[in-house]
Formats: sequence, structure tokens, C-alpha cells
Amino acid sequence: MPRHARLLLENTCYHVITRGNQKNTVFRDEVDYGQYLKLLARYKARFASKIYGWCLMSNHIHTVIESNALSRFMHGLDLSYAQYFRYRYKTIGHFWQDRFKSYVIQKDQYLLNCITYIEYNPVRAKIVLRPEDYEWSSYKSRILANDEDGLLDPLVL
Repeated sequence: MPRHARLLLENTCYHVITRGNQKNTVFRDEVDYGQYLKLLARYKARFASKIYGWCLMSNHIHTVIESNALSRFMHGLDLSYAQYFRYRYKTIGHFWQDRFKSYVIQKDQYLLNCITYIEYNPVRAKIVLRPEDYEWSSYKSRILANDEDGLLDPLVL
């Protein structure tokens, strides 16, 4: 049975979720997290996209992206990271669980709420007590104006 086409709109923000196959770990160490962020920056530039928030959990990823080429962006990002991981750890088989999920977000208060929601994932998962203690989210970059990697775009509502 064929998959339904994804609804993609121009100049629209999306909450995108990508999960490891069978909820398997997709980041084993700091090098893996760093590699994903490098690839995220590469595909952001390649597809002239904007990133407003992100959180890398051990078995899934949340991002808030504005892109007119979301499917190609995510295809390239997910494929590149899966190839990196398979090569590094000598694994085979399905890496990601299904296609990525994407939800349209309007540029209003809900956008801020969504970003806050994903940045607080490590707190809800009891990994850290405060979101600023988690290294692999956009929280410090966004709230503390500490965007050394230049991955985040300024929010304009």
C-alpha cells in the first residue's frame, strides 16, 4: 500500500520528530551527538532552512524547522546520519523507525510553547533537573544567548 503524500506548505514551521528503529539508541556518545549537529547545520545551509529549536535524546530527535524543502532536508539528514552510525558501529538494517513525523506550527505563541516543550524533554525524562543542564538541546543557545555553533535562527513572530 503506498504512503500518503506529506502535506508541505511554503514558509511554514514544523515540529519534526525522528525516532530510532524500535526506539533503539541513536546516540551512543558525545561524538555521535556532535556529528548529528554538524549534519543538521550542513542540511540547514544546503536547503536554506531555519532552525528555531532542537533536542537530541538518546533514541529520538525533536526539531523545529522552517523549510520549503522539508522532505529533501530530512531525507538527506537522516540518510547521512544513518550511514555515519552504521559505518562507525558496523551495524546493518533499519536505523530509523518509519518516516519522520512532522506537525505544522503557526508562528505565534504555540511556536514558543512547542520549542519550550522539546527543550524540556530531558527534564521530563528525569535526565537532568534543569533544561540548561542538558548539553544536547537548543535551550542554552536560545535562552542564554550562547549560540556558538550558529545553528539557531532568531525567532520572528
